[in-house]
Amino acid sequence: MFKEFFNELLNGKLVGLRCIDCGKVMCPPKSTCGNCKGRNLEKIELSGYGRITSYTVTYIAPMGYENEAPYVVALVELDEGPWIVGRLDVDAERAESENLIGKRVKVYGKEFPSELFYPNKEKRIVPMFEIVE
Repeated sequence: MFKEFFNELLNGKLVGLRCIDCGKVMCPPKSTCGNCKGRNLEKIELSGYGRITSYTVTYIAPMGYENEAPYVVALVELDEGPWIVGRLDVDAERAESENLIGKRVKVYGKEFPSELFYPNKEKRIVPMFEIVE
């Protein structure tokens, strides 16, 4: 399911899981419910919309990602409840000068090179957030 999560992002869809036992929605998908630890889960499509709860600008990236800095990482609360982390599609200057907390966003997937940490793959897929308000 985890691989499907990233592939669906590239298709403009956000998928998660709902626990049939307690109703908790999880995204990204997990093997057990984070609330009741149940395994009775169903795949669902989420709206992909949410609000920024926190963000930071990364100026010094981890080894292998230096050429991507600076970039903005955001924590987003989705309309359906789960909180997910991804990159915010704004430049570092805007993120530093504006208060983006509370802004409405839409998630999508973006491919990045991955030769250093994923040598057998040509790409890695990252959740991205676009401000929509």
